[in-house]
Amino acid sequence: MGSQGGFGQSKEFLDLVKSIGEARSKAEEDRIVLSEIDILKRKLLEPDVPKRKMKEYIIRLVYIEMLGPDASFGYIHAVKMTHDDNLLLKRTGYLAVTLFLNEDHDLIILIVNTIQKDLRSDNYLVVCAALNAICRLINEETIPAVLPQVVELLNHQKEAVRKKAIMALHRFHRKSPSSVSHLISNFRKRLCDNDPGVMGATLCPLFDLISEDVTSYKDLVSSFVSILKQVTERRLPKSYDYHQMPAPFIQIKLLKIMALLGSGDKNASEIMSMVLGDLFRKCDSSTNIGNAILYECIRCISCILPNPKLLEAAADAISKFLKSDSHNLKYMGIDGLGRLIKISPDIAEQHQLAVIDCLEDPDDTLKRKTFELLYKMTKSSNVEVIVDRMIDYMISINDNHYKTEIASRCVELAEQFAPSNQWFIQTMNKVFEHAGDLVNIKVAHNLMRLIAEGFGEDDDDADSKLRLSAVESYLQLISEPKLPSLFLQVISWVLGEYGTADGKYSASYISGKLCDVADAYSSDETVKGYAVSALMKIYAFEIASGRKVDVLPECQSLIEELLASHSTDLQQRAYELQALLALDSRAVETIIPLDASCEDIEVDKELSFLNGYIQQAIESGAQPYISERERSGMFETTDYHPQDHHEVPSHTLRFEAYELPKPSVPPQASTELVPVPEPSYYSESHQPISTSLVSERESSEIKLRLDGVKQKWGRPSYQPTTSASSTTQQAANGTTSHSDGGVGSSSSKPRSSYEPKKPEIDPEKQRLAASLFGGSSSSRTDKKSSGGQKPAKGTVNKPATVPKENPTPVQPPPDLLDLGEPMATTVSTMDPFKELEGLMDSSSQDGGSNDVMGLYSDAAPVTTTTSVDSLLSELSDSSKGNSRTYQSQTSKGPNTKEALEKDALVRQMGVNPTSQNPTLFKDLLG
Repeated sequence: MGSQGGFGQSKEFLDLVKSIGEARSKAEEDRIVLSEIDILKRKLLEPDVPKRKMKEYIIRLVYIEMLGPDASFGYIHAVKMTHDDNLLLKRTGYLAVTLFLNEDHDLIILIVNTIQKDLRSDNYLVVCAALNAICRLINEETIPAVLPQVVELLNHQKEAVRKKAIMALHRFHRKSPSSVSHLISNFRKRLCDNDPGVMGATLCPLFDLISEDVTSYKDLVSSFVSILKQVTERRLPKSYDYHQMPAPFIQIKLLKIMALLGSGDKNASEIMSMVLGDLFRKCDSSTNIGNAILYECIRCISCILPNPKLLEAAADAISKFLKSDSHNLKYMGIDGLGRLIKISPDIAEQHQLAVIDCLEDPDDTLKRKTFELLYKMTKSSNVEVIVDRMIDYMISINDNHYKTEIASRCVELAEQFAPSNQWFIQTMNKVFEHAGDLVNIKVAHNLMRLIAEGFGEDDDDADSKLRLSAVESYLQLISEPKLPSLFLQVISWVLGEYGTADGKYSASYISGKLCDVADAYSSDETVKGYAVSALMKIYAFEIASGRKVDVLPECQSLIEELLASHSTDLQQRAYELQALLALDSRAVETIIPLDASCEDIEVDKELSFLNGYIQQAIESGAQPYISERERSGMFETTDYHPQDHHEVPSHTLRFEAYELPKPSVPPQASTELVPVPEPSYYSESHQPISTSLVSERESSEIKLRLDGVKQKWGRPSYQPTTSASSTTQQAANGTTSHSDGGVGSSSSKPRSSYEPKKPEIDPEKQRLAASLFGGSSSSRTDKKSSGGQKPAKGTVNKPATVPKENPTPVQPPPDLLDLGEPMATTVSTMDPFKELEGLMDSSSQDGGSNDVMGLYSDAAPVTTTTSVDSLLSELSDSSKGNSRTYQSQTSKGPNTKEALEKDALVRQMGVNPTSQNPTLFKDLLG
């Protein structure tokens, strides 16, 4: 290495790196780093440090900063190094600055001027260094300072500069979309760049733009397909190959863009189908990058409209992934299978044993992905097996975040596909027992409501059996040492409502269990409150039935304890229970009726039963009630001053626009008394107006301005200042949903090369696979049977929504500001594939670019002229219901000149066109 060390660095720097690498503990490493910081602080303060030494000190500062300690004492030296004329020093300074500083650092202002100067440099390496710094350091406030120069660099002769300029504009769009909204067309133009690197860099901002607005970029579908076709045909230079795959990262980005553009679009999907089929045939599945492209193809196919041949190819690719020994490929296969079963559920049946193997794999990530797949393919025939496996897995993990997700999915599947209410209750008991604190409280309310409502039919025996089974299961679980609070609330409510309903358990036994719950969970006020309410119901049902109530000693001590509780809620419940025990059976039956938990309570929000009392009070001289909305409107008036007088608060800023100047007041009138005409709304007001004010308006021509002013005496007659005749227009967008089953499923099942291994298969796996996949071929729907069983409350099995086969093309809105003459241009008839043929050919320098750019020019349609007779015939046909398109005006927006000429021509002929269809005539002729 020599005394100067390797790579031009000093021996001290190499010794520093070696000593840190050989450190045996964190304390030893910290000691070495702190010692180096002291050395650098002393070295940087020395006068006249050589530039070569300063460069090494900056690199050592970068190394120290990357290890974690603060090296801010040397930031200013890195900023100074960016001003150096030497290219090596300048690039070192830019590298250090981008690592040291962030976009909000105070030193950013010192390098903006340097960046502006370097962007104008003749050395393209200096320009590239400045563009790299822009992508890391320029914030929203400093974007306007460098934006014009970056836009100019889009036409730089060096492809590296153009590429980095595209990256800088992409950064600006992410930081402040409004600052570059007028430069979006530059991304379209750079898509036609002769250099594949610039074109590949342009795909990143275009992906973001298409994600925000797909419709505006539908015209680029053929261009993206042509580019992808040329890439797969290896027309790019060999330097873009990676593991014998031509430009794989450009292919992946193009596939993501095509997935967005082809979603729900039949024409776009048909254009993409050929090139996607070629990708499946040409991709090398023996390399990771080839598998990555195959996976992206599967994702693209799952987004666009289904194609039987593409689905078959995707199924074969998924089969290869699942047969692999790599966990990464199995993960990709499970994820791809979960995407395709939404389109063709039969695909999952071919890989049932592979799915079972993934479900039992020790890799926890793969196992979770498999549970997501099972969640997507759940139906009424396999819900019991899937939910049981999910609950067992939920019990075995300790990750509360994922346990919450598994619990919510179990609840959702049980509510949607439960084969019986008994199974639903048992499943909910398991979920509450093992993850009760992580379940939403709405789930507990739904469970209590299901037990109360029963099967929803007139079958009292079935409802009684359901409630008795719930009571028995809860009496067995209540002895568990530790149960979640939410589950104990459900148990207490069910025991209070139905613990003694069938006579199998006595009131003393149930009340004793409830007292044990209240005593065991004395720190939980909510559980104690539920227990006391359940005791109240038990005793109320006993008193109402005429039986003698024997309060257990432990229950009496609980009541006495709660009478002195610091919790007002528990204290009130205890007093209510004590008062209930002293009432007779008739009063108790009225207060707490038997099995009234499902009765609907009607609430009169208007309190109409008080109308008579209110009317009597008003007749006696009471003031009428003023609603909250009217009161808030009164307080919004500024101290009852005139409408044109506004006081600005002293501690607030006003951001509204200035008002238009008002006409000057006549000199004979003051600012408070203005001669104004009598407002028309006084005659329409339903509220009485003070007689004194009426006489004053009639006797004097100089009248008080009362609009927007609260009346202080007499009955309230406040009128808002805003016009009551203002209307709002609401446009309802109609949506059409198709409920056809079998979205895109083909008649022939996709082939799969995956077959069970020849050695004997575990019978347990076969039974599990049969329970998961066996019923899917015979039952095509996921609806539950209606014979004697009721689906869970509040759930609806929604059919899959089929995307429209022939989507209506969205016409761009007319440019109402363009009133010029229509331009007669010819529509290009060349094939866009041929126009982009030479896009990637390095030999086509200028001509290919110019030809491709014709794809993105806004070609105006051919102008046609229409005579008066044809105009009248169009009008008459439209009145008969004909929906022909009127094509006399083809320019953007209405053409005022043509409209006036046609109107004059019609009047000269003496024809009254409005008699045919006045509304259409007004729309056409303005």
